[in-house]
Amino acid sequence: MTSRTAHSAHVIAARRSAVVPRGGALSGLDLHELAAPVLLACLDDAGMAPANVDEVILSNAMGGGGNPARMATLWANLPDRIGGLSIDRQCCGGLDAILLAQAMVVSGQADVVLAGGAESYSRRPVRMRNPADGSPPEPYDQPPFAPWPNRDPDMADAADALARQLGIDRERQDNWSTRSHAAALAARIELAGEIVPMGADAVAYDPFARRLSPRLSDRAPVISGSITGANTAVAADGAAFCLVVSDRVKSRLGVPSARILGGASCGGPPEMPGIAPVAAIELALERTSLAATDLVAVEIMEAYAAQAIACIEQAGLPPEIVNCKGGALARGHPIGASGAVLAVRLYHDLRATGGRGLAAIAAAGGLGSALVLEAD
Repeated sequence: MTSRTAHSAHVIAARRSAVVPRGGALSGLDLHELAAPVLLACLDDAGMAPANVDEVILSNAMGGGGNPARMATLWANLPDRIGGLSIDRQCCGGLDAILLAQAMVVSGQADVVLAGGAESYSRRPVRMRNPADGSPPEPYDQPPFAPWPNRDPDMADAADALARQLGIDRERQDNWSTRSHAAALAARIELAGEIVPMGADAVAYDPFARRLSPRLSDRAPVISGSITGANTAVAADGAAFCLVVSDRVKSRLGVPSARILGGASCGGPPEMPGIAPVAAIELALERTSLAATDLVAVEIMEAYAAQAIACIEQAGLPPEIVNCKGGALARGHPIGASGAVLAVRLYHDLRATGGRGLAAIAAAGGLGSALVLEAD
């Protein structure tokens, strides 16, 4: 899909919850309770009645199954006719939900779609596997992401291997993490405009950001090689959604917006997940006839500092326009929502600056997704 299509899809509102480390201020909320206030805030920002919504697409990676999109739709008191579509592409899912919304709108299947993701690390179910020999169920923390154990590394080990392969040492990783935290703290007041307060404390900011000094980084526990607690995003709870509409709806409402120029979702070697977004970035830019130098803002997922640095360098992105208000290292990583958080961040920055921007994210199993927006 390219910017040359006869019809376009536009983001006319984008909101998120705060991103809060697991066990924190959002831990008392079930998945649908995280998502519903954000859905309603998007509609309220656009001045749109719930009756106009055609579909809700919700990415979730760690929930107990069922259809969390439908649960969130019902909890938000949206029309019963909206079935809700739940997807799981792990960390990429929140961005892919928005790309699905674009496809529905451009193809004429829908005029109004709420798309994004929600994740509660705090309330995720305990997972059990039934052994083939009939012995008692065995608990597990995460499913396999490739059918071959030797090509399905622990994510931290994969990040360390990537850092070693590209010569990204611990100092560079810690410096990037320090930059992320400092930028998030400096932008805290501005970021409040995109956050829907919720939870027992009505939390309205990302509480994890702190003043991260080299001394604190040096004391961080080593997870794998150069990968430490200081240069790794923490597990978190959160939700984020974009309101995606057709040309017709956008014209009727007359609200500020960002046009979805295009995007891409790609697979790569499962043993090297951190670098997978590079192919998605290159394909998204090719499909939209853009170069990295045409962008004014970039939001890259910082599951690991090493992965973010690698993607920036390999895709030729100008580092000075990347994650200018902090990234996941300073927020946390609510798996299924993280891609949508990037899209929300990008939307709000483009509303302020104009121009074109890109969001990109990696996922376990060697997956990468990218989205390109242009301020209308």
